[in-house]
Amino acid sequence: MYDTQITLAGWIGGDVTLREVTDGRAVATFRIACTPTRYRDGERVKGTTTWHTVKAWNRLGRHVAASLASGDPVVVHGRLVADVWERDGKPQTSFEVVASAVGHDLSFGTTVLTRPVPVADAATDQTSDQTTSPMSTQVAAPVAADAGEGEQPARAA
Repeated sequence: MYDTQITLAGWIGGDVTLREVTDGRAVATFRIACTPTRYRDGERVKGTTTWHTVKAWNRLGRHVAASLASGDPVVVHGRLVADVWERDGKPQTSFEVVASAVGHDLSFGTTVLTRPVPVADAATDQTSDQTTSPMSTQVAAPVAADAGEGEQPARAA
């Protein structure tokens, strides 16, 4: 209820790893690099990069592992969790983000959402003549840069 929520925007700094744990649960882990950028005297000045570990569990974790790769720009929202332990008698603390939402940062490009077919509908879709499942989403193509005013941009069929 009183968890610390955090939103990060940055770049994935390595491979996304997916581990299967007990009882069919899965966890995806990746590192995100966040570098603040400010305008100073008409120039972009980069600040110090901070690195954060992100964990995404179960369905979100599987989707993250299937969708994201090293170097992708992402936005992550989740709970900030402290892990405290002792090393050589001294307390150590590290922080990680347990994600509740992860996605590509669309200020750097476009992406297409592909919704998975629910297990109950999978058998029906394999035997039918439908080319899309009831859960699929058709996404419009990006607007053509040369479309004039008042013209409709070309759309994907």
